[in-house]
Amino acid sequence: MHYRYHDSPLGPLLLAADDNGLQLLLMELDSRPWRIESHWQPAERQLDEACRQLDQYFAGQRRQFELRLAPQGTVFQQQVWQALLAIPYGRTCSYSELAERIGKPQAVRAVGTANGANPIAIIVPCHRVIGRDGSLTGYAGGLPRKQLLLELEGALQA
Repeated sequence: MHYRYHDSPLGPLLLAADDNGLQLLLMELDSRPWRIESHWQPAERQLDEACRQLDQYFAGQRRQFELRLAPQGTVFQQQVWQALLAIPYGRTCSYSELAERIGKPQAVRAVGTANGANPIAIIVPCHRVIGRDGSLTGYAGGLPRKQLLLELEGALQA
């Protein structure tokens, strides 16, 4: 696994990937320090494209990422994360809508939990999921970051 730190308008990011694709994109949080595994190696050029696309996204020049993704999770989590990728740039949906999209309308809480466990923030757009009433609820990176991302995409008015 190769890793790299990358500066962003949200603060430092940690990216990690192996030959299968990007596995992690984490934001710096006071409550959860980053854990670099002993077998990880600093990236040379392996994560350059991911960082380039992130820079384009934050500059308003990219609406869709074109990267190989390899998030690790349960079958259910993978279903939810795939459904997140289908939420268009600049749009939002509720947790209940997301549960319906994966064919499990009764699993709203489980969908919320899987959404919160998304290991590839921003690129797998868990920030686009909001409360049924339109409120900004739950975001592992913190609600101010969620608001910033949605404002960047034009899904919220600044």
